[in-house]
Amino acid sequence: MRRLLLLAPVLLALTGCGVIRSGDEKAADAARAEATKAGMRLDSRRPRTAEEVGYAASRLDGVEVLRVTGTATHDGDGVELIVRTTGSALESGLDPQTVTVRRCFALRVSPRTEWGEEAREADCPDGPPLRFAPPPEPPQVPFDAVGSRLPRVPKGGRVDEAEVRRALASLDMDPAITTQVKTEDGRVGILLSPPSDGYSPTDCVLAVVAPGDTSVWMPSRMQRMPGEGGCSVGNALHPLPPPH
Repeated sequence: MRRLLLLAPVLLALTGCGVIRSGDEKAADAARAEATKAGMRLDSRRPRTAEEVGYAASRLDGVEVLRVTGTATHDGDGVELIVRTTGSALESGLDPQTVTVRRCFALRVSPRTEWGEEAREADCPDGPPLRFAPPPEPPQVPFDAVGSRLPRVPKGGRVDEAEVRRALASLDMDPAITTQVKTEDGRVGILLSPPSDGYSPTDCVLAVVAPGDTSVWMPSRMQRMPGEGGCSVGNALHPLPPPH
């Protein structure tokens, strides 16, 4: 009978609360949760190269990137990262101590990856964490310079498209910036559009040179989204109404 009484608390713990897990196991779960969270933060529909994904991951707090495979998120199976994260938990017992572990996990970054997909445990590659150069800055339209270089035509005057084109050429913009110029009803509309990935808003600049009025502006973010028509020379000549 005494033996049964001694076993009773153990049985209650096992059946009522489940098997007691070690601090190492709980800390490993915490490390996995950190890796899973990193995968969620890396998720994006925007196409990126493996180098860009590696750089973004290396900038996350508590994440070390140890390996990158694949070429781009939208090519084949996407980009796979082996990352190392840290987890901490209290060891069970009368005098609990904090246990800290470092674990490696595999993350798949691809448009086909399920949101919140749990990080998979992986072997840690040898060697120090990888380092990545920041991606090059996209070309920028010199907004202020555009406004200062475009001709001002007095009311009743005539706008010369060739003069407008010469003014734009004098800006010496990055060749990757698309320039469109169109004359309509005595006014010249202008579109200056940097490269776009087809997913994010384009930082395009519109301008119109008309007798008595030269204006330069950037459409609203909504109008600059792909397919919204804001980044077009037509929107320079006939501005869309503001989004509601």
